[in-house]
Amino acid sequence: MFETLTPPPQDKIIQIMGLYAADTRPEKVDLGVGVYRTEDGRTPVMAAVKAAEARILQAQESKGYVALAGDAGFHAVMRGLILGDAVAPERVAACATPGGTGAVRQILEMVQRLTPEARIWVPSPSWPNHAAIIGHLGLTQVDYRYYDADAGGIDRDGMLADLAQAQKGDIVLLHGCCHNPTGADLSAQDWGDLAGVFEATGAIPFVDIAYQGFGEGLEEDAQGLRSLAARVPEMLVAASGSKNFGLYRERVGIILAVTDPGTPRDVAAAMLAHLNRQSFAFPPDHGARVVETILTDAELTAQWRAELDAMRTRMTANRRALAEALRAETGSDRFGFIAAQRGMFSLLPVTGAQVSQLREDHAIYLVSDGRMNVAGLTEKTIPQVARAIAQVLG
Repeated sequence: MFETLTPPPQDKIIQIMGLYAADTRPEKVDLGVGVYRTEDGRTPVMAAVKAAEARILQAQESKGYVALAGDAGFHAVMRGLILGDAVAPERVAACATPGGTGAVRQILEMVQRLTPEARIWVPSPSWPNHAAIIGHLGLTQVDYRYYDADAGGIDRDGMLADLAQAQKGDIVLLHGCCHNPTGADLSAQDWGDLAGVFEATGAIPFVDIAYQGFGEGLEEDAQGLRSLAARVPEMLVAASGSKNFGLYRERVGIILAVTDPGTPRDVAAAMLAHLNRQSFAFPPDHGARVVETILTDAELTAQWRAELDAMRTRMTANRRALAEALRAETGSDRFGFIAAQRGMFSLLPVTGAQVSQLREDHAIYLVSDGRMNVAGLTEKTIPQVARAIAQVLG
């Protein structure tokens, strides 16, 4: 069997991880891998998470299965964190998944089973795994204009013009906040305009929110999604606890499907549980239990929010410091968009050859499309990175 097997194309981020690990230069800087890092380069376990785990260790008496869709308590706290009171709980079918990627995959597999003719509209650019999963499932992808590289912001007119061509039943992928890879987010007006598009076309929004709390704040980052949920009859949400709880390897994800209460909601919940059964049976529980423990305890919630605020503040400060350093190096504001964007990522206007030059000549590691993780910057490396970018980009 295996003699006919050909290796799949290597994931670009995994490739960067390997190159960085093999680089022996002490001055190397990793701005490629999408994880939060502290000033000393660690991806720490949050104190609130450690406290929650200690409580779980003392109280938990079984490692038996929970449910195909995960724990109902986890569903409830995540529904509140993401949707707030924008929609009634009885309108929401929830299902735990292995990370946000698992949620994206299960949602798209459900679309494939229910409406295989639906087109999946994807912002250009987007997280590469969106297109990979869509292609793997044999669904039809249509790209829509999103990012204006010259302006370092959203191409609003292009986005709305393209999405006006969507048809009833099509699925439109949106980033809830902290757009990956650009850091350019939708405004409140943009969310309102998009709601009008969905009302006019009958297309269904699919919101991927993996970085809630990394942009403007927990509530602020969810406002657009919530305003949309309040206006449309159906909506799909894929969410992750990897970043804002620092639970990367625990694979904490959830699907929230907004629909009519009663039979439609119950059938949606049953389908999502069925898909879990067919794919991996029961979702991971430990990370979900940590999240539930934190969000159902006022003291732990306050501690977690304070830690999350500190992480966001650091990334925002890194953005401003790099933009200022680039201004000093180049004598222009051409990189001012970095300070205006939000979340972990910005997209530098570089070619593949320039990304290679940054890596080979300056030990600066980016993803091949120019995505930069600002959480990988430190006070020490910001001047180094700014000089390298200025030299390579001219």
